[in-house]
Amino acid sequence: MRLADKVALVTGGGAGLGLAIAERFAAEGAHVYITGRRKEVLDDATASIEGRVTAVAADSTSSSDLDGLAETIRRESGRLDVLVANAGMIERADFGEVTEDHFDRTFDINARGTMFTVQTALPLMPAGGSIILVGSIQGFKGLPGSTTYSAAKAAVRSYARVWAAEFGGRGLRVNVLTPGPFDTAIIDGQAEYFGQDPAALRAQMATHVPMGRLGRPEELAGAALFLASDDSSFMTGAELCIDGGMAQV
Repeated sequence: MRLADKVALVTGGGAGLGLAIAERFAAEGAHVYITGRRKEVLDDATASIEGRVTAVAADSTSSSDLDGLAETIRRESGRLDVLVANAGMIERADFGEVTEDHFDRTFDINARGTMFTVQTALPLMPAGGSIILVGSIQGFKGLPGSTTYSAAKAAVRSYARVWAAEFGGRGLRVNVLTPGPFDTAIIDGQAEYFGQDPAALRAQMATHVPMGRLGRPEELAGAALFLASDDSSFMTGAELCIDGGMAQV
C-alpha cells in the first residue's frame, strides 16, 4: 500500500494507460480522481476500479472544467498528493497535410491542457507531492506523420525541467513518464493512417522493439507508481522511458 491515504488525480483516466494507472493507484491505497469527456467511459472505469475512485467529467482544454475539478477535490479531499497529467491525443498527418485546426487540436490537449491542468491543481498540492507528466518517445524520436504530436510532447518534457526548478522550493517533484508502443486502442486509431489492419500494425510495431513485443498497460502503471511514491523521493526533472528499448538502442 505505497499510496495509502494519498489523494491522486489521473486526467484521461477512463481508458487505456490512464485507466491502468488509476487502477494501480487505487490498489495501492489512494483515493483516485479520474477525468474524461465521455460519461459512459467514466462509468465503465469507475465500475472496473477496485478501491476509492471518484469520476469527474472534465475536458482538460476547458478552464472552467479544470476549475470545477479543482474545487471538487478541494471540497471532498482538501488536498492533492499526486497529479498524473495523462490526458492527450494523437492525430497523424503528413507534413503537407497539417492544417491550422489539426495543429490547434494537437497542442490544445497535449501542451496547453497539460500546462493549465498543473497550474490549476498546484494550489492543492502540499510539500512531498508528485507531479507526473505523460510524454512519449515521439517527443525525441522522429516518426512519419507526427510533426505536431512530437512537438507537443517535446514541450511536455521541457515543462518538467522548468517546473522541477520552479517547484522544488515548495517540496514538489516533477517528472515525465515516457511510454513507447503500448497495446491500447490508440493503435486502432493509427492503423487507418498507415493503411494497415490493426493486428498487422501491432505486429509490425513489435519488430521495432528490442524486447520483441508491445508494452502492457499495467507495466506503465508500475512505473507511474514508482514516480508517485516515496521510492522516487530524490528524483525530479527526469524522464523515465518505458519503451521496451525502442528509443534507447
